[in-house]
Amino acid sequence: MTEKTPSPGGAGTAANDSSAGDPAASRPGGPIAADRESIVVPPAILAQQAGWAQPGEKPRPAGGTRTDAEDAPQIFASSVRKAEASEAGYDENPPGVGKLGVILGTVLALLLVGSGITLYMVNKDNSKDTSAAAQPDATKSAPPTPSAEPVPPIKDSAKVLPTVTGDFGKKADIQVPGDKSDGSFVVKVLSEGSGPKVDKNNWTSVDYTAKDWNTGKDIPSSYDDKGKPQIFQAGTDALIPALDQAVIGKKAGSRLLVVAPPAAGFGSQGKPDMSIGAKDDLIFVIDVRNTNAPDAVVSGTVTPPPADFPQVKDNGKKPAEITPVAGAKDPTELKTHVLIKGTGPVVEKGEKVVVQYTGALAKDGKVFDSSLSKGQAFSFAVGGGQVIQGWDQGLAGQTVGSRVELVIPASLGYGDKGQGDIPPGATLVFVVDILDAGQG
Repeated sequence: MTEKTPSPGGAGTAANDSSAGDPAASRPGGPIAADRESIVVPPAILAQQAGWAQPGEKPRPAGGTRTDAEDAPQIFASSVRKAEASEAGYDENPPGVGKLGVILGTVLALLLVGSGITLYMVNKDNSKDTSAAAQPDATKSAPPTPSAEPVPPIKDSAKVLPTVTGDFGKKADIQVPGDKSDGSFVVKVLSEGSGPKVDKNNWTSVDYTAKDWNTGKDIPSSYDDKGKPQIFQAGTDALIPALDQAVIGKKAGSRLLVVAPPAAGFGSQGKPDMSIGAKDDLIFVIDVRNTNAPDAVVSGTVTPPPADFPQVKDNGKKPAEITPVAGAKDPTELKTHVLIKGTGPVVEKGEKVVVQYTGALAKDGKVFDSSLSKGQAFSFAVGGGQVIQGWDQGLAGQTVGSRVELVIPASLGYGDKGQGDIPPGATLVFVVDILDAGQG
């Protein structure tokens, strides 16, 4: 599915429509260097902190009013696990104060001083006045907080179910019953695959066909023209429960029938841009294509690199050992070698990929970063500028299941500034396993 096509795997209970991959701190080699950073605290936020805005009210653009679009559900939801971070301490763990903390701390100090003066003026004559002016009733001023309808338990059957025909790997034919759904959240295995089981946190890719039970209309499918499989970490609330929860415990290669009431779909808001109403039940036929544990690596026949490439020793689920070429000159262009040729689809620009990697300095083979040390695969959109240029250029056109060695000149890496343990002007060597790719 292209970015222009709405995804039925949109915002779930923990919506986050970021498509920018993992946080900058998780980027291979660390964040791309910048000259400086700025923090802007909008006046509306300061107004709310000072009591000038109603509790629970969202800050509004200057001179504007809130629009319905601000509260609309998001189409996409991130399937990338973010590193634990504090808004005040950024990426520190345990969190520090940080710049934003200093700003808000200053505001809070001023407010406390003001509050102290007010309380002193009210109580200096031992006054026992507890009027609303002295002690506002938050319960009267705060708007009610809506609560989402709980997701019903998953069943494997219901009184009435759609009829499905077609084979795994092809768009399904769904016949909608004349009767209404009974509101059950159903996940039924139509055909079981022989692949690994999907566990929570596994990176999982699925193809799907979908319909609206109430209207009988088709919902955009990954099997449509230019469609792409949906890729996400299962069981992390990154997508709607109809996808996120339905695949847990199922094997790769399985075809599933999913009937999702609103609570397991887009909730009481529906999905207007896809003509899905607030009370519509949805039907999905899900083909579980692939699943990878967070520490998975690729396997296959290894083709050793040429003599002018750094040599690579496979260490399984530990960082690869990279031996530099003695006396080698720094390259001026990107060099790539496929160590293991995968049999999956070709990675296209704009697709989200899930990879494992080891990065080392070409000069001495010193490893400066590896996802394998963290036990967590890394994901990003190829060609989106979220990683160094050597990655964007070197991984596009490779196939899923491949292990690729990249020798990256400084001009396509961290340049003349360097980054962390990477010195200025350094040539980099990466060994990258491409675990999967799709629409994220």
